Amino acid sequence: MAVENFGKDIGADGLLAAASVLERPAEEFVNDGMIEELWAIKAFEHAEIYFNLLSSVDPKVLRLTKMDDQLYKHFRETFPELNVASVTEDELKSTDAKEVWRAFCEIYKETVEDYNYATLIRLNSAKEYCESNSMIVPRVQFLAIELARNKEGHNDLIRTNFKPKKLQTRS
Repeated sequence: MAVENFGKDIGADGLLAAASVLERPAEEFVNDGMIEELWAIKAFEHAEIYFNLLSSVDPKVLRLTKMDDQLYKHFRETFPELNVASVTEDELKSTDAKEVWRAFCEIYKETVEDYNYATLIRLNSAKEYCESNSMIVPRVQFLAIELARNKEGHNDLIRTNFKPKKLQTRS
């Protein structure tokens, strides 16, 4: 079943039911293909919306959370040398990196909504989302890197190089 047709296959009621299931604690789930597919769809929809925002407005004025400044400051204190323009899977998911990132993310467990939600991030900030330029990370990791990209000018050319796309409605 293709991701773009998934919502059409189960309908609005099915999507609403699935959304409520995804809010349950992760410990309640085993490796269920349907749950993984629902997470992927939700992550893809978030990516579409976020990229449309980047394509539409100056990234420097985007507010991603209520605590953008604090999150950005903490990110740069923890990862001063990380080149956010282009990140690698190893920088975000190697054994050593996971340890540091896990400690960073857990600080926001109570303050950033859905801090651990599966979220797609672009590896290269100059390019759009695609299979070879995307990776799933926890939401707070996405927020930290994207805040840095926005504040440091790495997302500035998105509006020039890409136009907003009409979002597909899921029914």
